[in-house]
Amino acid sequence: MRLWLKALLTIVSGLVLGVVLTWASVRGVPGGVSDGPWRTSLTIGSSEANPWQRAAIALHGLFALNRSETIYYTASHDSGGQMLDGNCIYRLKGHEPDARWWSITAYGPDDYLMANKQNRYSVSKTGITRNADGTFTATLSKAAGPGNWIPIPERHFSLTMRLYNPAPGVVADPANAMVPQIVRVVCP
Repeated sequence: MRLWLKALLTIVSGLVLGVVLTWASVRGVPGGVSDGPWRTSLTIGSSEANPWQRAAIALHGLFALNRSETIYYTASHDSGGQMLDGNCIYRLKGHEPDARWWSITAYGPDDYLMANKQNRYSVSKTGITRNADGTFTATLSKAAGPGNWIPIPERHFSLTMRLYNPAPGVVADPANAMVPQIVRVVCP
């Protein structure tokens, strides 16, 4: 093989490998902690974030506030460890997160809101109906449901939970916050 062809293949291989590794590093949540299916980072919105995390935030979560103001949790799997699938029906259930205000929003695989006829995208502290014991239950499904319902697409999706002005205990230990379960009810 000619020297110029070897050099070209080496350069192209290096570029492809560099792009793939860079993309993989910004797709995740570096420096993260988990609480059930929910994952958060301890450095989002802070000067402690490294360049890869800043790139991930630029890609997925523009204008992230620091942890004392807002904690962002994301989930791409249910509480049983299965990837969230829009062909399934899920229930969010649990106690309200300990924060002044909170919301849980569904996003498509491109990390954007998914268009739907109802213009519904989330449930929040001010709009959710609570059970008699103070807990809440919300349904995630393609078909419209009564009460607390979030429409989801017919493909992979993720959830983002935002806790605005979280309680000091949540800020100190986000891996042990009271976060809702994501229970798969049925999946064809």
